[in-house]
Amino acid sequence: MRLIYLAILMLLLISCEQQMVKVYLTTGDKQKLLNEEFLLNNNTDASASGVMITLDSTQKLQSVDGFGAALTGSAAYLINRRLNNQQRDSLLNTLFAPAGIGISYLRVTMGASDFSLRDFTYNDMPAGQTDPLLSNFSIEPDREDLIPVLKKIIAINPSIKIMATPWSAPAWMKTNQSLKGGELQPEYYASYANYFVKYIKAYEAEGIPIAAVTPQNEPLHHVANYPCMSMSAAQQLDFVKNHLGPAFQADGITTGIMLYDHNWDNTEYAISILNDTDVKKFVVGTAFHAYAGSVSAMGTVHQAHPDKALYFTEISGGRWATNFSDNLMWNLENIFIGTMNNWSKNALLWNLALDQEDGPTNNGCDNCRGVVTIDNVTGAVTKNEEFYALAHFSKFVKPGAFRISNAELHTQQFHYVAFVNPDGSKAMIASNNDQKPFAFSVKEGANQFSYTIPANAVVTFVW
Repeated sequence: MRLIYLAILMLLLISCEQQMVKVYLTTGDKQKLLNEEFLLNNNTDASASGVMITLDSTQKLQSVDGFGAALTGSAAYLINRRLNNQQRDSLLNTLFAPAGIGISYLRVTMGASDFSLRDFTYNDMPAGQTDPLLSNFSIEPDREDLIPVLKKIIAINPSIKIMATPWSAPAWMKTNQSLKGGELQPEYYASYANYFVKYIKAYEAEGIPIAAVTPQNEPLHHVANYPCMSMSAAQQLDFVKNHLGPAFQADGITTGIMLYDHNWDNTEYAISILNDTDVKKFVVGTAFHAYAGSVSAMGTVHQAHPDKALYFTEISGGRWATNFSDNLMWNLENIFIGTMNNWSKNALLWNLALDQEDGPTNNGCDNCRGVVTIDNVTGAVTKNEEFYALAHFSKFVKPGAFRISNAELHTQQFHYVAFVNPDGSKAMIASNNDQKPFAFSVKEGANQFSYTIPANAVVTFVW
């Protein structure tokens, strides 16, 4: 009889746990930083207050690949060489372990960027020399910092997705024979496609699978004092359609190809390429940055080509905007909630880590902010507003989750998005960019709960 009572008690406890909603809160005044709050009652008898949000977890929209940032050369250097073993393990577990914030997606640079220790590609040649067969190709520069850090991350999260982006082709392939500016010469399109193939195979040999690539970072921004390269939509179409796509196909490479990888202010670049049915078969979707334009651009491309995915791959905070609350709210509204509601499968910030002097830089942005700041003398780590904005998604929305439909109820100040995870659990993230609290109720299936979100705050619900 005692065993029966215990069994009934266990069932009641499980039932109660299933009817409770976990709440995680960050406020703009920093009084709450991803704090686990009191549990909410989630059942048919729960009283409703404020406006009603109705979620339908049976109506699944886009799947989620993950959330994260870029492990630039600068970030890898700081983690690998400016932290001791204990500091490094602690930081990487905080960032990538499930008990931490569970980052599930990384962007890396193919060669140097504006956040590297120096300029380089994987096939640099002396001035006047060429190497069309790529006999001198080598990822050796990445063995200094990037590859060791990636291997430690994969040991913590073996299923993490990694995408790679070049800032420039090798100088000898370009019209101006320089890593800075210029265009890829058509005679080297095949060699450059093989450059991608060799890169993916070299990384695979290191136990680091590359999930996706873009042909060029910010192809419309090509006047800078760091590696960059112009690539028009017509040039990218030709390169992907006639060289990169067929090269991947011939070698059995399943790495996805994302187009564009530039700002929201241009939708025609991607749409014009996707309108070509022959190139479309090689492409998984389009990647965007947020330094110009509106997040609705992603929805525009989705409407034009709903069979191809959307990705968000870069934005940085910096000393031009230092108000924690304002930055938190902007990131939630635009970069995380905004991109997800406009069909993105991921959301990535720029530098995962920078030092207290906003570096090391490579002739690029000298006032950018990392997700975390690493003191390059002591190794002390500071979690920035980007850390908390990211954490509200990366910790609770798992790869393979689906965004679920809702009765649109967004205001100028209040925004939200909801997901169903692979294990059937639900997660909803909401932000309130207002000076006063906002009361609302959530109804999902037979259950509902109510909550009042404080002013200038973000909340994640899990049930």
